[in-house]
Parts: sequence; C-alpha cells; structure tokens
Amino acid sequence: MVLPREFYARPAEQVARDLLGCRLIREVDGHRCIAEIVETEAYVGPHDDASHAAERFGRTARNDMMFREPGRAYVYLIYGIHWCLNAVTDQEEFPAAVLIRAASPLAGLGLMRQLRPGRRDYELLRGPGNLCRALAIDGSCNGHDLTEPPLAIAPGADYPDSRIHRGPRIGITRAVEHPLRFWVRDSPAVSARRTPLVD
Repeated sequence: MVLPREFYARPAEQVARDLLGCRLIREVDGHRCIAEIVETEAYVGPHDDASHAAERFGRTARNDMMFREPGRAYVYLIYGIHWCLNAVTDQEEFPAAVLIRAASPLAGLGLMRQLRPGRRDYELLRGPGNLCRALAIDGSCNGHDLTEPPLAIAPGADYPDSRIHRGPRIGITRAVEHPLRFWVRDSPAVSARRTPLVD
C-alpha cells in the first residue's frame, strides 16, 4: 500500500510533518530499496521567498512540476551535481512541495553501499543529494507519480509529536526564519542536528 494522492493534496507544512516515518521505496535494476524518511522541509507556495516557484520567478521550465497535481515527484539539480527529491503538494496551479532531506535505510543496502561506497549505513541517505545518489534518483524521475513504482512512498512509523523537532530550513538565503524543517528526534540519519529549535 502506498500513500494516496489525497495525502499530498494538503498544505506542504502538514505533508512535511506527516511524511516523517513514511517509507520511501525505490526499485532500480532489479533492486528494491526501502528507507524511512527522517527529515523534510516544506516550501509552501508562491509567497515563500525561498521556493523555486516564488512570485518573483513565476512559472518556468525548471519549476513547472511544482504547479502540477499533488503526489508528483519534483526532482531538480543543484550546484550542477546534486539531484534533490521533492513531493509536490497542495493543489494544481498552487506551487508547493516538500523536500525529502534524509532517510534511514531499511532494505536494499547493497545497492546503496555500491552507489555511496565508504559510508556508514546511517550516512548513506543523509542529506538530499546523498539520498538521491544512493537511490539512483535523477532528472528522469522528475514528474513521476509517487503513488506508483518504481519510486513511491508508503505509510510507515507514526511518530508522536514528542519525537519530532521543527526549526528553520537550512541551505537557503531567503525566508530563513520560517520553521518549516521537520526531523525525527535523535535519528543518526538526520543531515544537520545542531540547528535552532522552535518546539
């Protein structure tokens, strides 16, 4: 069972929180990799100055997928080398998405270790670029329906609020004060733990 499209058809902030504990499933070259999502960031619409679809940009070839139906993958390249996976949220024509920042590997570690050699297991999917590298996610996944293989998200652990931290997003220069990053407390796979908290 995978998360239905209705799960994503909500504000990005809600989806970002509720994705924690869910299972990211990637099938590639006969391998089935499964990882528990432990860190996310919400980009909440055209009024969000840190978003790729902020009003000052409008709709472009790069951010077009953010305007599509919820439950699609928005995959983009940063620094010319790192792919990042996002889940499109909210509703069509309202650009919002959740960045999957980190996950904890559960199955298919052989492929992940092959794609990120020399890393400890909890580091394999730590950070959005590393996550995509370890799961062979690239631009060919942009627009993929996350309710279908070979890239999908399924329900998983249901963490209580007491296990969740939230704080400012990282790696951005605009709208840095908004507490739209969520992560599982004490997970070693979280990409950056020494950041301010709001909870």
